[in-house]
Amino acid sequence: MREDEALSALIGNIYDATLNPSLWTDVLKQISHFVRGSATTLECKDVVSRTVNVFYQDGGISPSFIRLYNDKYSSLDPCAIDHYFATVGEPRATADIVPYEEFLRSRIYLEFIKPHGFVDGMTTALDRSATSVASVTVFRHARDGVIDEGDRQRMRLLVPHLRRAVLIGKAIEFKSAEAVTFADTFDELSVPMMLVDADNRIVHANPRALALLTTGDPFSARNSKLKARDPEVDHELRTIFAAAAHRDDSLGGRGVALPLTMRDGGHLVAHVLPLAAGVRRRAGQNYAAVAALFVHEARFPVPSPPEVIAKTFGLTPTEFRVLLAVAEVGGVPDIAEALGVAETTVKTHLTSLFEKTGVRRQADLVKIVAAFADPLAG
Repeated sequence: MREDEALSALIGNIYDATLNPSLWTDVLKQISHFVRGSATTLECKDVVSRTVNVFYQDGGISPSFIRLYNDKYSSLDPCAIDHYFATVGEPRATADIVPYEEFLRSRIYLEFIKPHGFVDGMTTALDRSATSVASVTVFRHARDGVIDEGDRQRMRLLVPHLRRAVLIGKAIEFKSAEAVTFADTFDELSVPMMLVDADNRIVHANPRALALLTTGDPFSARNSKLKARDPEVDHELRTIFAAAAHRDDSLGGRGVALPLTMRDGGHLVAHVLPLAAGVRRRAGQNYAAVAALFVHEARFPVPSPPEVIAKTFGLTPTEFRVLLAVAEVGGVPDIAEALGVAETTVKTHLTSLFEKTGVRRQADLVKIVAAFADPLAG
């Protein structure tokens, strides 16, 4: 199969997993193959505890691997903090975060990653809140070498579709394989949802969508056709629905999260799921629908504790890693060993931390971290 054909098939399978979560394991295997990885996980990282909750994995990562990471090594991971700062949708490999030679000297690599045969990882944030980051991580085995720019580019081709699938999955809260009977159950969804054909015609709307349409804000139905009050949004939706009638990959980044503003100043967001192929075709076939439109309240991004601390004191990511290491690891020799750097390097960062925070003792740095974390932890 040519790469473009493999990409198109994979994108279709990603959308199928939106309606049938039992497909995710196989989809993640395909992602591993497409970006030349050996294992892939779809997970949620907790900002406060710095632990990982893996929703789906492709078999290359065992539950014991995740347990060991959470129990012993999450606080030593030099890449973990970056995931809370990273731009949503941008793949980040180890070398994008820390010097790779430094990573090879770190405790987490020597004691944990290397014994499992891995040499690199690439994580992409798909959604973020104040307390967690939903992301996809591809692990690279030693036999395949480190992540390169070609691997990042392959992941960028998948990211809009993964984001759409994850965001829609969260909005509609399908939790089992029974979701494949979507066409029979969407009326029970707790969010407004409409099935739309290639000509922008509404062929079905669930009760919550009908209630939304009667208000004319932000959508109305004119001659059975969907009409957005905002002209730009209306044009974008027409373009999206026309594209959805063809190939899944034709949507690209369109319709991942369309912002909608209400007359009263309220904010909604819309997601578009193509229905023209795969198991999704059964969802729209009876209605001649090419896409499903989901609408829900917008969640504005709230800075996470790492972002707040870093912004408050003007810390670099490296300084912030040392700050957390002070709180979680201990003294200078232990921090240097854990991070794989020289003690003089740690002392240099500590000097900068003291200057920026206005304190003089490591114990006071620990109190700063605790002060920002405790309100969320409670």
